[in-house]
Amino acid sequence: MHLPGNVIQCDRLSLRELGLHDAEFILRLLNEPGFLKFIGDKGVRNLADAREYLARGPLESYRRHGFGLYLVSQRGDGTPIGICGLVKRDTLVDPDVGFAFLEEHWSKGYAAEAAAAVLLYGRDTLGIERIVAITAIDNRGSIAVLEKIGLTLERRVRLGDDSKELNLFGPAPRRGGA
Repeated sequence: MHLPGNVIQCDRLSLRELGLHDAEFILRLLNEPGFLKFIGDKGVRNLADAREYLARGPLESYRRHGFGLYLVSQRGDGTPIGICGLVKRDTLVDPDVGFAFLEEHWSKGYAAEAAAAVLLYGRDTLGIERIVAITAIDNRGSIAVLEKIGLTLERRVRLGDDSKELNLFGPAPRRGGA
């Protein structure tokens, strides 16, 4: 059995691969009001649903792409506070950095710290040249995080024919010469 290990260490946070044993945390996170409003209802209503979400989402992504969403916990006591990582969507050319945190941990700089570390990991360790991000048009908190980590609004996109319009952020253009 593969046991998730730490992938990234930050000043205040540790990021590690998710496992089926994280189902209880995922059930709680995916049903928070902010997650439902800005990311969407994933239909996770019980522990079995949460394990299915983990198996078909992050665990499948690790297998297929070598990356995915990671559990974010506080370094001091190991308390899980959110998820952050890279997602490869069929409808986007480039992988995107995604994050979600329990609302009690919003506005503490955790999302920016984790997302910046994931960008660095994606570029330096995984060798991904271009990493983007998407967010709901009205999600001011996530927009601020993306701007803080150096991404800029490029355009609006839809992930499917019947999906709502989202902001697509990409790396800031490099200044100066080659």
